[in-house]
Amino acid sequence: MFKLKTITAGVAALAITATSAMAEKVLRIQSVLPNTADEVFMLNAFGDDVAALTGGSLTVEVLPAGAIVGPRDILDAVDAGLVEGGFAWTHYWGGKHVAANLFGAPVAGAGVGLDNIAFLSWFQYGGGKELYDRLWDEMGVNVKGFMLQPVGPEALGWFPEPIESMDDFRQMRFRAPPGMVGAAYADIGVPAVAMGGGDILPALEKGTIDAAEWCCPKPDSVFGFQKVLKHYYLQGLHQVTVNADMYVNGDFYDSLTDQEKMALEVAANASLSKSMSYRIFENGKALKDLTENHGVILEDTPADYFTEYSAAASNALQAAADENEFFAEVWASQRAFAEIAVPFWSGAQTSNASLGRAFADTLK
Repeated sequence: MFKLKTITAGVAALAITATSAMAEKVLRIQSVLPNTADEVFMLNAFGDDVAALTGGSLTVEVLPAGAIVGPRDILDAVDAGLVEGGFAWTHYWGGKHVAANLFGAPVAGAGVGLDNIAFLSWFQYGGGKELYDRLWDEMGVNVKGFMLQPVGPEALGWFPEPIESMDDFRQMRFRAPPGMVGAAYADIGVPAVAMGGGDILPALEKGTIDAAEWCCPKPDSVFGFQKVLKHYYLQGLHQVTVNADMYVNGDFYDSLTDQEKMALEVAANASLSKSMSYRIFENGKALKDLTENHGVILEDTPADYFTEYSAAASNALQAAADENEFFAEVWASQRAFAEIAVPFWSGAQTSNASLGRAFADTLK
């Protein structure tokens, strides 16, 4: 009996030791956002899937912005192994490689009509993922990237009064995203100012800027723009799709088992769908609250915005393609995909939008 108990205890101890060893792989991911952000909520759901798929051998710990390094230093920190993972939007790294813009925020739908769903079709089945995997080598960083959270289309933004034309828009000092997206605004004469999300409301209150964009009804309302501005325009071209992704240090990734690597892939694919589903409902609830309880007025974007911004975006895309071979390759892939898929998808979406608008009009 003593021997049996001893053996049993020894087996239990080995099991505990094995379980502990299995749980020692922790993927710490520093985000560019506070832990209260919707993106972090979805990132934690991704982590739950990874833990479930690996039986707990790989777990994810999300660290808030600034926990280890500043937001703009996250990719370098992951590359150097200071933290195992990072989370941001791909276009944050456009300064390292201009092609990052085509994966994170392809301006005006990459000039070829890609919305967030069409982008995912290109990414998963049109050769986009293979090019995305090459992006990190083109940057010269030791990371493995995972696309996680598509968002879009983003709203044109918030204004102190209605804008009837681009001439009205050009009178506004406008918070716009950095990089190619903001540069296109500057090219059509809009005084574009880049700043972080947390700085926008104070800038509006002080009059440093007159109008602003950030994202969509839910995150915009969290920042409180409705406290200062009441005219809201949903239809914009600057970020028809915006993609947040995760970066894993290459050495850490190589240390994972095949099952753990597959778990990251499977959980990432699930996150792409979950994120879009979550955003539609959350933004719908937020927009309803904004218009019914905060005096926000939905406006229609002036027609000349679309023609002017599209032209500026096309010029910016062509200039980047002329200067960078890999950018040109990615853009050519998106164009080739769009020539096949966009005529179908845009036609289908026209009927879908009409169907939805017909129902929405009954609610007014």
